[in-house]
Amino acid sequence: MSRPPHVDTDADAEANADAGSDAGAPPTATAPPDPSSIDTSRRPFVLIWEVTQACDLACDHCRADATPARHPDELTTAEGKRLLDQAREFGPGQLVVLSGGDPLARSDLAELVEYGTDLGLRMTLTPSGTSSLTPETVADLVDAGVRRMALSLDGATAASHDAFRGEDGSFDQTVAAARAAREAGLPLQINTTVCAQTVDELPALCDLVADLGAVLWSVFFLVPVGRGRVLDPISPERAERVMEWLTEVSEDAPFGVKTTEAPHYRRVAIQRRRDASDAPPTDGIGRRLGITAGDGFAFVSHTGDLFPSGFLPATAGNVRDGGLVERYRESDLFRSLRDRDALGGKCGACEFRHVCGGSRSRAYAHTGDPLASDPLCAYVPDGYDGPMPATRSAGD
Repeated sequence: MSRPPHVDTDADAEANADAGSDAGAPPTATAPPDPSSIDTSRRPFVLIWEVTQACDLACDHCRADATPARHPDELTTAEGKRLLDQAREFGPGQLVVLSGGDPLARSDLAELVEYGTDLGLRMTLTPSGTSSLTPETVADLVDAGVRRMALSLDGATAASHDAFRGEDGSFDQTVAAARAAREAGLPLQINTTVCAQTVDELPALCDLVADLGAVLWSVFFLVPVGRGRVLDPISPERAERVMEWLTEVSEDAPFGVKTTEAPHYRRVAIQRRRDASDAPPTDGIGRRLGITAGDGFAFVSHTGDLFPSGFLPATAGNVRDGGLVERYRESDLFRSLRDRDALGGKCGACEFRHVCGGSRSRAYAHTGDPLASDPLCAYVPDGYDGPMPATRSAGD
């Protein structure tokens, strides 16, 4: 029998994927908190630290506009450790994702992972698929305390993935690293970008994710920031069909499915469950486990600036010397993003706003207002007759 479609955009999928990751965890590691117990006004479910902007790849969609050289003002080792000290103040088991650029561009990466692990943080990593990502490197990072590795695959073949990533050999290196992670007992997450250039490969990518033994497939719906501005987003109607397909995948796939910058997925899954039964959904549409920019999600740049998301370049200030917890909880920017009743346009009128709320990053990218309607959403709330957001897409 197939299981019901997964209805949470991030929190439950992350937690379920973590459930099998504790067997090899270091003695100092703290168990992941129950997502339903997290008050996202007090702590993020996910804190991402962009440890460097440096990366050898030149990916078409890169949010960071990564360059080969490290930025001279990126956080030092000592400053990075102080940032991890601040992250610990959110509470036990805080999930910290070290991203980039390519985190492997930092020679102190293992030291930072080990330091965070000793603090009781759940340290995870999103390296780039380059020649630096060897089986030996994977093993060393596991020894340092990495709890999960996320790798990006944006094409199901070397030709399509390498073209998207701007580097021949990236596909083979990524697949080899994925197999090395599995061999080392490290839970694997696969990240995939959805845009006009990649959408037709999603079924084949789904098969590849299963073949690699991933525990979670994170599907990112393009937000036009950084180099991603040159790519073509799919239309709202196509996005709706992709999310309907993802709910079908989630029923039987051997891995969890979550979306990034597409909280509409939760609304689509709830509607699918309602259509399949006269009974209301078992969790109700009022339970807020989906996380969005500034509401369960926070991002610290390589220079210490705090953002609601890496895709929403509006800052709540710099946390190099402190203030991470206070700014997350009390800054006007983060507080406004957590108030779903303050949303404008059809997002503000939508009955699903408390479980979806739309992508605040995409709204900001298109309008300059993070509280505006998400232009990727095809859903029209009952009785809504206001303006519809415009979006650029490559059609169906």
